[in-house]
Amino acid sequence: MVYTVYILHSQKDKGLYVGCTSNLKNRMLKHRYGDVEATRYRRPLVLIHSEEYTDKTKAFQRERFLKSLWGAREKKQIVKRFFG
Repeated sequence: MVYTVYILHSQKDKGLYVGCTSNLKNRMLKHRYGDVEATRYRRPLVLIHSEEYTDKTKAFQRERFLKSLWGAREKKQIVKRFFG
């Protein structure tokens, strides 16, 4: 099974959301239709980054890192690459 760590950018509040899922397509639909409480009022959202892992533990470790203070620098670089 493949696990995807992803970063969404809110076009409403310009904030970021980091998540991890085993089905990115389905998860994106849930975000789009407001079924994810954390992003419901932050729509519309744009997928700006994704990484795939075959190891569930490594995927969730990566998600936790990106959500941490230490991961902020890396997220900033990802945003910079996406928006130019």
